Amino acid sequence: MADHLLERVKELLEEAREFSADSMEEVEHFRIRMLGKKGELSGLFAEFKNVAPELRKDYGQFLNDLKNKATEKVEELRSKFENESSRSGSGEDYTRTALPFESGSRHPISLMKNRVIEIFNRIGFTLSEGPEIEDDWHNFTALNLPEEHPARDMQDTFFVHKDPDHMLRTHTSSVQVRYMEQNQPPIRIISPGRVFRNEAVSARSNCIFHQVEGLYIDKNVSFADLRQTIMYFANEFFGEGTRIRFRPSYFPFTEPSAEVDVYWGLENEVDYRMTKGTGWLEIMGCGMVDPNVLRNCGIDPEIYSGYAFGMGIERMTLNRYQIPDIRYFFENDVRFLEQFGPAV
Repeated sequence: MADHLLERVKELLEEAREFSADSMEEVEHFRIRMLGKKGELSGLFAEFKNVAPELRKDYGQFLNDLKNKATEKVEELRSKFENESSRSGSGEDYTRTALPFESGSRHPISLMKNRVIEIFNRIGFTLSEGPEIEDDWHNFTALNLPEEHPARDMQDTFFVHKDPDHMLRTHTSSVQVRYMEQNQPPIRIISPGRVFRNEAVSARSNCIFHQVEGLYIDKNVSFADLRQTIMYFANEFFGEGTRIRFRPSYFPFTEPSAEVDVYWGLENEVDYRMTKGTGWLEIMGCGMVDPNVLRNCGIDPEIYSGYAFGMGIERMTLNRYQIPDIRYFFENDVRFLEQFGPAV
């Protein structure tokens, strides 16, 4: 299966190199087939989990080559036809449809989320998603937060039904609970998604935001494994040689728990504001999965151990693009969104 996927990527790469077109319409058909939301690349990225570990590096490299080559070919041919049209003197492009539509743009939250998923995919984390409306067990109790636990107050909850309790999920950890209930270790997943908390809306916070949480469970998993994973992510996301630090913290579902900071620097006024004058920027919380959580999900903590981590996508996006107000993400202002490049 893995060999077949690798050969398919190579075939498509050769096709992209040799592709030529006689009209802008053919270029657009090629773009949609290769780079569209339901195109070849999307399907091949979805098959990443089926590739043998020893082939993933080559598979990922060929996928990136295919994406780059297809994008270059589309841009090259588009430029060619646009230049020919301008030289014709008529000013009209007769290959255009009767009702042309401009390409849209990727939302900055989607760009950042996909970047994080791509990094963790390279080291074997597969995607797992779950419902946004959750019950008490999956959102709280299974995560070592029984009724009347004071830590429940840390997450102001939107309840949609009482007796039994149903709510808008306050974190994507509920997805991890559902996955552990249905699967035995080894488990290595990331859970991206939208979450909800009853918080005041301001320039720096909202009642809706996005998280990406990760979970790894197997025999003999240690905090050192967690640290190496976070270091790998920081180097890939922020650049080689990024400095990180772990600060002790508290989460009901992990023990020990920590907050992770990266060294952002203090080179200008923006750096001082973003890091509150420390030079360090908080990027995620993490820790070793509490044995009670494993036990609640039907996994023997005497045999298995694991780590979990979670990060907020909005905060990372604000920092990456120097966006001053989190509310911009939810206003659907085309002038704001079109700054982030065309969608494929």
